[in-house]
Amino acid sequence: MDRIVVGIGEWSILKLNGVLVCLGLGSCVGIALYDTNKKIGGLVHILLPLSQNSDNSNPTKFADTGIPFLLDEMVRLGASKQSIVAKIAGGSQMFNIKGREDRINIGARNVEVTKDTLRKLNIPILGEDTGGNFGRTMEFFVSNGIVKVKTIGRGEKEI
Repeated sequence: MDRIVVGIGEWSILKLNGVLVCLGLGSCVGIALYDTNKKIGGLVHILLPLSQNSDNSNPTKFADTGIPFLLDEMVRLGASKQSIVAKIAGGSQMFNIKGREDRINIGARNVEVTKDTLRKLNIPILGEDTGGNFGRTMEFFVSNGIVKVKTIGRGEKEI
């Protein structure tokens, strides 16, 4: 069975089986898209919420461009947009600077833009493990759409 690690700003797609993994999600968000009928799964590991005013030579670095990019690639490989669902993990606030919490909470902004982008694309979110102040590892099992989230000191859960 293939096991592919999806690094920051990267994406990958598998058909029928295999595991897609995001290691050490802090403020980043892992977005798993899954065609429930054709068992085509994709994972994108976004770093920042918005591509505007940034070097957007890599669309999968941003939530607003990475999710549509992954969706287009999945459809190109045979997925049906109407059958795609999402699960998301990450978006922690890893650092606190007194008096500036709201302005530097990139994790919360990543989650907000991720949810907004999925809503605009009419992709339902079936599971999520977001927020907090701790890192996570996300494993997406393409054979059945299960996503497991592992957290040091907090165990493992399925979303």
